[in-house]
Amino acid sequence: MPIIEPVIRPPSEANSFLLQLTTGCSSNHCTFCGAYMGKPFKIKKLEEVFADIEKGARRHPHTRRVFLMDGDALSVKNDKLIPVLKKLQESFPDLSRISSYANGYNITTRTPEELRKLYENKLTLMYMGLESGSQQVLDNCNKASSSNEMIEAVNKAKEAGIKSSIIVLLGLGGRELSETHVKETIKALNRMQPRYLSFLSVMLIPGTPLYKEAREGTFSELSSKELLYEAYQILKGIDLKGTVFRSNHTSNYLALEGRLPHDKEVLLKTIEMAMEGRGTLRSEWMRGL
Repeated sequence: MPIIEPVIRPPSEANSFLLQLTTGCSSNHCTFCGAYMGKPFKIKKLEEVFADIEKGARRHPHTRRVFLMDGDALSVKNDKLIPVLKKLQESFPDLSRISSYANGYNITTRTPEELRKLYENKLTLMYMGLESGSQQVLDNCNKASSSNEMIEAVNKAKEAGIKSSIIVLLGLGGRELSETHVKETIKALNRMQPRYLSFLSVMLIPGTPLYKEAREGTFSELSSKELLYEAYQILKGIDLKGTVFRSNHTSNYLALEGRLPHDKEVLLKTIEMAMEGRGTLRSEWMRGL
């Protein structure tokens, strides 16, 4: 079956085989997200998924990584998901990793044994949008999973051997809740201790509720410099023991990459230089000065 567009995947999955297990997202009501507008949530039939795997195996027999799409593949229960994972292993002999986006409740509603089964069948990485550690910010943007639920999910998955890649959305609290957004996000990340951490910046997408809020003046979008300041404050406050950090998404004004805690001071200095106008910034930020 052909992939139903649009396709959303993490940058690190650029060379992965993309397997569409679901379409859309089961919690498609976050005010900031336009990824699946007009794309109803649906779990594909098992025979369709198997046909896609067989077709992919003929074209790319040496595939090493597979990413399960769309935004909510782990909403599929283990009784249907495990056969898919086994089919992938049979079809791709060189397979080393299967990954997927995940909501907090996709993980917390599974038993430790169910999570261990996923890990044993090579689903070893999940991408989760924390967005903010502040429950007030999450409530404002209609996020389905709570902050505590996502913290629990990351640690529960970790116990089963599944690594987490966590996404923080700079500017999500607007100007009014920026301080709360930063402080509570620091606390959440320190409790999670994720293997991977990425910063993205809020982008106002026409058609989304957040775009409407900004147009009506009920949401105050941060300036480029304020977004950099949020990134600086979060990085300064977190105490992560073994995390790969990236902030190189196209939504960001400054590309950053390093390992925490080893590169923390270098990353902070780079942001300081950028805010002072002495760093290498994306052209959009330079036009905004």
